Amino acid sequence: MKIAVSSQNQTNVTGHLGHCQKFWIYDVDDTFIQNKQLLQLTKAQSFHESSPKESHPLDDVQVLISGSMGNGLSRRIESKGIKPIVTPETDPDAAITAYLAGSLIVKTQEERDRDHEAEHALGGEDDHKGNCGCKGN
Repeated sequence: MKIAVSSQNQTNVTGHLGHCQKFWIYDVDDTFIQNKQLLQLTKAQSFHESSPKESHPLDDVQVLISGSMGNGLSRRIESKGIKPIVTPETDPDAAITAYLAGSLIVKTQEERDRDHEAEHALGGEDDHKGNCGCKGN
């Protein structure tokens, strides 16, 4: 199985998935990490810039873990057969290990909505301001 973790700085799980261009791609079995490599997207390939109708470099992962994402992006990922997960865990390796162990803390929909609303109120990462496809909610 392949799991992607958003990590713009290559150290922490990225908070806002839509603008992220760097992802750790983990090849895992049921309990262990077999391989880890960095995938770097162009700005045009980031979720906010790319078309949901086109193929995407992350289409071959089964799970995508991030620190936050809007409902529209979550639905887009799900429509490609990828399980979106939002977690407060900040360490990518720890997130994968916890996911495989079934102990990864996952944000509730209420927590996700609250975080996303806060991004809109603050302008968010990269001047978010509603450009996430969620139409402000």
